[in-house]
Amino acid sequence: MRNRSILPLILTTLVVLAVVAFGGAGLLGRQTDGTTPGAASSAAGTQRGTATSPAAKQSASLRGANPSSLPEIRESALPVEGRRVLALIRAGGPFQYGQDDQVFGNFERVLPARDRGYYREYTVPTPGEPDRGARRIVAGNDGEKYCTGDHYATFKYIAEGS
Repeated sequence: MRNRSILPLILTTLVVLAVVAFGGAGLLGRQTDGTTPGAASSAAGTQRGTATSPAAKQSASLRGANPSSLPEIRESALPVEGRRVLALIRAGGPFQYGQDDQVFGNFERVLPARDRGYYREYTVPTPGEPDRGARRIVAGNDGEKYCTGDHYATFKYIAEGS
């Protein structure tokens, strides 16, 4: 029974390592436009109203264009847990918490105003915390990502690829 509880952690770790080692796209069998060969758009992508391909979103985000007036943080300056979550977001999961990849309402209005459903949130685990902790990454449909360490009170734009 004990081995079953550790299996999801081992699988998640292996996926993260593979995505980081191989850059994600080639490993997942994706074409350069972000689609899987021979596959139609996913229902999740359609439900989210994503008109831009995942590769275009990532490319736009990696260019470093900060669409907000928020301070920036380099991806390399994020804690290791944050970099792991970014890799999982790029790979499409799997995510550790059931609340991950859910709509973020932006009720605090710290991020740029967008229609409901534009943002999705992901937990960045905090070592030593018995629960999800306060750290999150919030991703916009256009590929931009923001991090918070104080449960949405403040955010920084993540300059990916730097």
